[in-house]
Amino acid sequence: MSTAWDPAVLYPDIAAHGSLAAALRAAAGGRLDGVRLTTPKYAPLRGVKVHCPLPHRRPLGVDAAHRERKWSIRGGDGFEDMTLLDGTTDDLEEVAEAALAWHDGAALKDIRRVAPFVHLTGRFEVPDLDPASMAESAWQHLLTEARELESAWQPGYQALVQAAHAEPALRRLYPFAGHGILRFSTRTRPGLAAVGASLVVGGARYAVTEDFPFPNEDDPVFSTAAQAVAEAVRRLPTDLGPVALGC
Repeated sequence: MSTAWDPAVLYPDIAAHGSLAAALRAAAGGRLDGVRLTTPKYAPLRGVKVHCPLPHRRPLGVDAAHRERKWSIRGGDGFEDMTLLDGTTDDLEEVAEAALAWHDGAALKDIRRVAPFVHLTGRFEVPDLDPASMAESAWQHLLTEARELESAWQPGYQALVQAAHAEPALRRLYPFAGHGILRFSTRTRPGLAAVGASLVVGGARYAVTEDFPFPNEDDPVFSTAAQAVAEAVRRLPTDLGPVALGC
């Protein structure tokens, strides 16, 4: 017996086409007919990947939601596979516009222009894999993420990321973060090489620790992000060179 988990129940029109790929081509009015689309072998109604001829772009992933009628997309870069754009919509024609623009190599901001549901993560594309540019792309993502999360998450996280980015010695490194912990690497993804101390925010207080992932009772705690960043800079090795490609 069919249930709400059966994609044919939520997406009868997609089922009528036989696959999400076929439905997406139809929604594009023929403009995707020459584009390579691939679908999961055992779930053709639930997903499709839109391939791009540009080597610095992974295929755009399109996935159907299980509990309500909508589609999510994700576009990653070709080297690190970090998310450049994502988004959710209940309009398959909007998905088709984003898919076509992704395939055609449109700039990220132009993809968002033709498909307003698209969310840009702050990362930008670095086709030549210049490590310094990849580091700045990672910083721009963290700054964007911090602005978006600030109202509903750690109250001091945005201040921490901004203060760290303002410090030249840290800005030249590759940043990575999670769960309120900001770390630094001398190499880009995927071969990260952590260096120096970690910065941990909690309750608008900032700890500096070399005991990842959690500070211990002997680690210094500061009341401002600027103070914590200054301590992290003090702990950096003095012989650091330019950030390298982490391959």
